Amino acid sequence: MLKTAPIKIEDIYIPTDRRKEIKQSEIDTIVAEMMDGAARKPVRVREGKGRYVLIEGVNRLEACKTVGDETIPAYIVQARKF
Repeated sequence: MLKTAPIKIEDIYIPTDRRKEIKQSEIDTIVAEMMDGAARKPVRVREGKGRYVLIEGVNRLEACKTVGDETIPAYIVQARKF
């Protein structure tokens, strides 16, 4: 089972592919849920060159930025090897 770790939002790089998935309506929904005290689903990241690279959860990450969070719960996974 994967364990979550708090990661600084500023240490997460969002690849161009993931930026295309940003949807303001989804971010607004997540922010509203966060304000109501809903549990947050962790994002998925992998370790990169001195930073973390976002794999999944761009809208959750953007929602955390919107409310002013400095960290986000994340699963740190291994990059696929081809």
